[in-house]
Amino acid sequence: MKHIINTENAPAPIGPYNQAVKSGHLLYTSGQIPIDPATGLLVSGGIREQAIQVLENLKVVLEEAGSTLEDVIKTTVFLADMTDFPELNTIYAEYFSEANAPARSTVQVAALPKGALVEIELVAKV
Repeated sequence: MKHIINTENAPAPIGPYNQAVKSGHLLYTSGQIPIDPATGLLVSGGIREQAIQVLENLKVVLEEAGSTLEDVIKTTVFLADMTDFPELNTIYAEYFSEANAPARSTVQVAALPKGALVEIELVAKV
């Protein structure tokens, strides 16, 4: 049985989807882009500011589902420009310890919604 997860503390979906879906002991999040949930606008700044906002958005979705960053099994990172990869890794390491880091894929894409520089989705245990 699936359970829909949505929180007002993360940006509302910009399409026909939910922030996350819990199925059994797994949580699947939709991709988060760097939208400030208070304003509904893309955060200003570069990859650092945007990656922090994305990870903070994911953190509150995890919390709403009763999970934490420590429970993340897999992430998929979408970058508008692969030259941002080193800076993304720096920010990512502030949220995921190397000893408990999830599996990850990172790909460059042609474009992201609203002109974002980064989007991240994840799978976590709950």
